[in-house]
Amino acid sequence: MKHVVSVSLGSSRRDFRVELELLGEPVRLERVGTDGDLRRYARVLEELDGRVDAIGLGGLDLVLRAGRRRYWVRDALRASSRVRRTPVVDGSGLKDAWEPYVVDRFLPERVGYPLRGRRVLQVSSVDRFGMAEAVARAGAEVVYGDFLFALGLPIPLRSLRSVEVLARLLLPVLTRLPIRWLYPTGQRQEQTTPRYPRYFRWAQVVCGDFHFIRRYMPHDLQDKVVLSQTLTRSDVEELRRRGVALLVTVTPEIAGRSPGTNVFQALVVAFARESPERIAPEAYVDWMHRLGFEPRVEWLNPPRDPELRGLYEAHQARRREPWSASRS
Repeated sequence: MKHVVSVSLGSSRRDFRVELELLGEPVRLERVGTDGDLRRYARVLEELDGRVDAIGLGGLDLVLRAGRRRYWVRDALRASSRVRRTPVVDGSGLKDAWEPYVVDRFLPERVGYPLRGRRVLQVSSVDRFGMAEAVARAGAEVVYGDFLFALGLPIPLRSLRSVEVLARLLLPVLTRLPIRWLYPTGQRQEQTTPRYPRYFRWAQVVCGDFHFIRRYMPHDLQDKVVLSQTLTRSDVEELRRRGVALLVTVTPEIAGRSPGTNVFQALVVAFARESPERIAPEAYVDWMHRLGFEPRVEWLNPPRDPELRGLYEAHQARRREPWSASRS
């Protein structure tokens, strides 16, 4: 049996354990939340070393990226430094390959919703720069919310070039700060304190890390499309109550949740039996398809927007087709 564990700085209330079969082999997936306690986080990582096939880092990135430059996160390096035998990944392999595939191919070809000309709020970009590049490449009008939500400063970034320039100036310093200053950890992942709601109102699509979205989203998300990951059933119901029309999660639903990219990168590494550094970006897309994974697409509310309404009605018609055929 393959055994993959995601160790998270997030709330232990979101923990899960599930067993499934992939490519004819039994697999156990687990999440262990440490409620924002970095010492406990490092201790759990060390205890798992050599006992599981791969470890995913949740709630903590090893590296942030802007353009070709990578910036290593001090807290993540310290926490994972004692793991010597088991591969450790933070999801960046999937973020740089699978998430662009979702934007470039899956949304326009499978959902029928290309991002060209859409107003998109990406709540943070340096933690998933592959998505940021894909959204820009698609021709969307984008606001990158790194300053708005990570730093709480009223500075919307509207180009990847501005993200790269400011990253060169700030990330060498910011990556040395305690992670809790920059990202919701522990019980803060369960709290919502709206911040800069006008950018949510402006956007047609809200994308990026769900913990940022959940932490800062306004009450009214009527007719929005949300592209994210790491959602539980209660998260989905909260988006439904706030009026979200369409939810697309870059990772599939497993046991009632869409686990983070770190879980799926760890799964790929476990099956490929290669070090993460030796797996090419396109190989992650191939492996996700080989393992039978696709993004989840779920309509949460009937939309008012005419274009979304057309997509929704077409989706509802497809759902009715097998029943209609059986009745005829």
